[in-house]
Amino acid sequence: MNFNINQIQDWQKVVDSILPKLEHNILLLKGNLGAGKTTFTQFLLKNLGSDDEISSPTYSIVNEYNSPKGKIYHFDLYRLKNIDEVYDIGIEEYLDNAFLCIIEWPEVYEEELYGLDYHSMSISNTGESREIKFD
Repeated sequence: MNFNINQIQDWQKVVDSILPKLEHNILLLKGNLGAGKTTFTQFLLKNLGSDDEISSPTYSIVNEYNSPKGKIYHFDLYRLKNIDEVYDIGIEEYLDNAFLCIIEWPEVYEEELYGLDYHSMSISNTGESREIKFD
């Protein structure tokens, strides 16, 4: 699925299309700094019924949110340098106990997901718009 974002309200259309397709509890979010990964997450969690304030987990590495369907964990692995650091934060326990895990900058961990079911979304900032690809 492909989308173009020209204004912030367009994120709702993306969420409306993606939400019925979310079958797995892992969503990888790829995109450069400022592409809109956290903005997408805010729209998604609101639509999942979360009343929590959604913010970027850049400094905390993982944020925990509540939803009527269960816990949602939002990761930012940007500052982690290797797979050992990913395991040190206890990522496997989060994955095992979450309704949904949203992982920004997943490249350091992506190889470890081999054999698991997950979704992937990439966001490209073209300057005038955002191009979204959801698998």
